[in-house]
Amino acid sequence: MAKHNPPSKNGVAGLIELMEILRSKDGCAWDNEQTHQSLIEYLLEESFEFAEAVESGDRQAIREELGDVLLQVVFHSRIAQEDKLDPFNIDDVANVITNKLMKRHPHIFGEIGDLSKEEVEANWEQIKRKEKGRTSITDGVPIALPALMHADKLITRVKNVKENIAQVVESPVLNSVKAELNSDAEVGQFLLSFVAMCNEKKIDAEAALRKAISDYRTEIKRSEN
Repeated sequence: MAKHNPPSKNGVAGLIELMEILRSKDGCAWDNEQTHQSLIEYLLEESFEFAEAVESGDRQAIREELGDVLLQVVFHSRIAQEDKLDPFNIDDVANVITNKLMKRHPHIFGEIGDLSKEEVEANWEQIKRKEKGRTSITDGVPIALPALMHADKLITRVKNVKENIAQVVESPVLNSVKAELNSDAEVGQFLLSFVAMCNEKKIDAEAALRKAISDYRTEIKRSEN
């Protein structure tokens, strides 16, 4: 005989009810052992699998992988609900992001008027820095990000502020091919060829870019003082 009946609700409410069952005293032993820390690898894995599904254009895969990501959010929220010192649930999580989005869209919910896409991005970063008391535009950009994503985040941050912040110094080598790179496919092929060249020269492209990013972060902080 089954220990529990299936969830009585559908949609997100049903998933939340299911997680309540799995984390109950007579629920699943594996689910009951999980912590925020133990689930990190699954959150990262599911995020990458969702990105792969989006890139493939497979609608069924997108739906499935997005469900896997949602599971991680519900799972972490259920674990947080059990904390004895600072408990919160998925509704609290939803309320936090709702309030955050409203604050960061003053052109929609405030009275500052319409903004262009570029102005929205710049205003978002300014509001975020003020909210979090950040002293550097590098704050909040995780060092553990994949190198290309890390570099793109930093460069975007720099572009979105009006202060005199250190810029990326373009390589003379890049100037010779810049005019030839006019599409995603061409840029992608250039990056792939560049990594192949690094491999041939026994250079770790990821490590080399990480070192350059680290130096750039230092230069940004120096220019902010």
